[in-house]
Amino acid sequence: MSVELFNVKGKVALVTGSTHGLGMAMARGLGLAGATIIVNGNSSQEKIDNALKIYKSEGINAFGYKFNVTVEADVIEAVSKIETEVGPIDILINNAGIIKRTPLLDMEVADFKEVIDIDLVSPFIVSKHVVKNMVIRNQGKVINICSMMSELGRNNVGAYAAAKGGLKMLTQNMATEWAKYNIQVNGIGPGYFATSQTEPIRVDGHPFNDFIINRTPAAKWGDPDDLAGAAIFLSSKASDFVNGHVLYVDGGILATIGKPTNEN
Repeated sequence: MSVELFNVKGKVALVTGSTHGLGMAMARGLGLAGATIIVNGNSSQEKIDNALKIYKSEGINAFGYKFNVTVEADVIEAVSKIETEVGPIDILINNAGIIKRTPLLDMEVADFKEVIDIDLVSPFIVSKHVVKNMVIRNQGKVINICSMMSELGRNNVGAYAAAKGGLKMLTQNMATEWAKYNIQVNGIGPGYFATSQTEPIRVDGHPFNDFIINRTPAAKWGDPDDLAGAAIFLSSKASDFVNGHVLYVDGGILATIGKPTNEN
């Protein structure tokens, strides 16, 4: 029975921004557990094709769809094509996002709006058009990728924090409106992970690397594969009565105020 609770075999999972990084890690985890993965990206078809090669090399059933998650017409067309060509979308992970590291006093309004559009408005757009079909089927799972910045501020990421804080509340409101249709909407809040993007700073002596190691109770960067369990849990029957929560996968950072610099 416990194994069946976490069974996602045969489910169709759309993961936005899943050509690399944490999106790929979560999609890969679901795919290795038996789900069919819909790979999404927007920057280039080449990136989608390269990602598909990686998924398929591990025996994952995967299909690629290039579309812009911030353009409603593109999303409507893509969702229709996916459900016609692959099958009903059972799981949606709103992962696509960007960050612009600029002090608020120096940030252009256009850049602020771009971050909000991709990180907050696009989960609304994609969810709206995927969930309409979930409502008809009376079941579905939506996972919004939040952040520790859904809870905390940090220098130079004001637009990102505003978007991710809003995404936490959007998650709760989605759960409030859609729970009656047997749809569970939750979030995952990743901590700091060892990805290709963070590789240049993950070296001994780098100030930010030292900060993360000292600030995280687990005393290490997260492995992207650590997100797979959270994604599978929130995509399976095991979470059928879990709704409106954000599951932080952060090695304990949010559990503590941190330790003094003179403490080992």
